[in-house]
Amino acid sequence: MGFHCELAGARGHRQLLQSLEATNDGVCTAVVSPQGYECQEYEVKTQDGYILTMHRIPQGRGGGSPGKRQPVLLQHGLLMDGSTWLLNPPQQSLAFVLADNGFDVWITNGRGTRWSRRHESLDASNPAYWAWSWDELASYDLPATVGFVFQKTGQKLHYVGHSMGTLTALAAFSEGKLVDMIKSAALLSPVAYLTYMATPIGAAAASAFSGEVRTTLGVAEFHPKGPVGTQFLESVCAMPEVNCYDFMASLTGPNCCLNYSSVDIFLKYELQPTSVRTLVHFSQTFRRGVIAKYDYESSMANMAAYGESSPPEYHMSNIPHDLPLLLSYGGGDMLSDVKDVQLLLNDLSNHDADKLVAQLVKEYAHMDFVMAVNAKQLVYDGLIAFFNKHS
Repeated sequence: MGFHCELAGARGHRQLLQSLEATNDGVCTAVVSPQGYECQEYEVKTQDGYILTMHRIPQGRGGGSPGKRQPVLLQHGLLMDGSTWLLNPPQQSLAFVLADNGFDVWITNGRGTRWSRRHESLDASNPAYWAWSWDELASYDLPATVGFVFQKTGQKLHYVGHSMGTLTALAAFSEGKLVDMIKSAALLSPVAYLTYMATPIGAAAASAFSGEVRTTLGVAEFHPKGPVGTQFLESVCAMPEVNCYDFMASLTGPNCCLNYSSVDIFLKYELQPTSVRTLVHFSQTFRRGVIAKYDYESSMANMAAYGESSPPEYHMSNIPHDLPLLLSYGGGDMLSDVKDVQLLLNDLSNHDADKLVAQLVKEYAHMDFVMAVNAKQLVYDGLIAFFNKHS
């Protein structure tokens, strides 16, 4: 009986996610509230004029005891949005798991994604709207969203990032940003160095997205389902080393434990736009082996942006040594390879020993950390214990 109820619940959750695309009602109305959770929506404006939508689940399904709950901010990765944290049924999705464990959950949606396509003066159809890379996500989006939660709750917050959501946080931390508002940070599938990235699609994309290709494309927005995105993926899938019949594995590595109905929904509905400049920036990181700001590929343009002819590097060793960090990474992850994570850990070698936890989940790849059916047992329970320890 319990198993059949669970299956029915999973089917119901899948239908809610499908309705999100069909009705355009928004995350709170379409996905969160129908499952018995309170949900609130906020708009946050960045210093450079982008208007971002945040979703808040202030308490668990049962309500829980009154009093202040610890705020947690969830930051998604590349080509994703806040729905990342809601793809599985409530007992498997991190946003719901945190809410049911007494946390005040805040979900971000990065600039350019479905719920955050507004700007105070630019339309998303204007190429100028897309004149940013992940540098701006670290410099503007994160300070805006973290600062908003800090001001709204009156508390320091815990941070969870996945994939690019780890890189932007690390970059911000390395420059002393956010750290006065953060209690601790959990980095899932941490991305910093990309030297050993081995995923066929990722490596092909990183090799392709040079400044020359950006000019050839003639576009500022990369939408995976748009004409340029479709054409690019078709060309990549024609490569003999790429198996697009198993698209997720070719993109992220052999994930072990995904809920495949959630994967279908993700691939059909949830792939989100980003800027071409962000992809070029990742390509630069892959090809050059350093974590640096965006290279305009012009000494004059770099000088105008940075005051020097080459883009300055981010030094991860500058992250405050007493900032509690949890890094959880997968042995099968081909985007965030174990050897690249080790390079990051080398940079953190002087971190306070009692403030740094590194967890290797041998069977996991990149997407298991947000979509695996057993992620609660293998990752989220430990993450919650880590947050409670550093509250």
